Amino acid sequence: MFESERIKLKEKATGKSYAKIIWFGEHSVVYGKPAIAIPIYSVDVTAIIRRINAGQNIHCRYFDGPVDQMAENLRGIKTLIDHLTNLLGAKDVAFDLTIESKLPSERGMGSSAATAIAVIRAFFAFFEVSLTRDMLLKLAEIEEKITHGNPSGLDSATASSSMPIWFIKNEINEQIDFNLPTSSLVIADSGIKGKTSEAVSLVHSNLVDQPEMADPLIQQLGTIAETARQALAEADDETLGKLMTQSQQNLAQLGVSNHTLDTFCQVACQNHALGAKLTGSGLGGCVIALAKNQADAQQISTALRKAGATQTWIQSFKNYQFSTGEAHDNLVQ
Repeated sequence: MFESERIKLKEKATGKSYAKIIWFGEHSVVYGKPAIAIPIYSVDVTAIIRRINAGQNIHCRYFDGPVDQMAENLRGIKTLIDHLTNLLGAKDVAFDLTIESKLPSERGMGSSAATAIAVIRAFFAFFEVSLTRDMLLKLAEIEEKITHGNPSGLDSATASSSMPIWFIKNEINEQIDFNLPTSSLVIADSGIKGKTSEAVSLVHSNLVDQPEMADPLIQQLGTIAETARQALAEADDETLGKLMTQSQQNLAQLGVSNHTLDTFCQVACQNHALGAKLTGSGLGGCVIALAKNQADAQQISTALRKAGATQTWIQSFKNYQFSTGEAHDNLVQ
């Protein structure tokens, strides 16, 4: 803590974070099984903080005005900002914070976590204070607990990462390498808001009421994630595609898919996808499909738009330099 008048401030600072996609392990991760999630680098959130003469203002797609007047639906980010200014001894420092997000909200892409990560990075850069990854994730949890109640930490871990994440709740949160030089992931927004709490409750009810059906499905989803990690290490996209389709079948049996998501998966596979599945909690949100090359990815993307996707992205894995922490991606919107 230090006196605000002695704080060394930049005139302007920026923080960035990314969309996250759960590739394997939705719902089973709640029950101690592993999940694999990946950051989508060009679907990003940028937070820009500037010095001003007076006041503390925020500009984003949901609110434009003084921080202390932010509405209840933004309580998570307001609480985070209040915590950061306290932590940095800067409650009286005047600033203007702009949040620019390419992430659709409530689609299972980690919008709230990505926003929190970008804001934290911007504040620490603004005050020229070093920030460890552990501290970053702990601070992001302040916002996530308000927004999501009991977050697993997977969203924040992925939104802040330069690599895929191997995640087991309360046990393992580590970055992993993979090499898929020709493959691409197609992400399609169904246009339907995800229903996280409803989907999680539904799976829990199935485990309580129909354990003979639900337990094996959860176990299989955990095994699928473990097999997928090996397939990633071996650049085996054919196996990855099959595992995606198997995951979708399990998730549908658990009741968290719907007609639109099922249809999108079918359309993708009819247009040369190696496999397709919902991503995130389900009952809405996005579908992901694995394509062997860029041409197939374009065909899948076009077919999904024709089938009703409100937006699609193509994430190429070509030239990802995970070993150096860099990512060079070709992402078409």
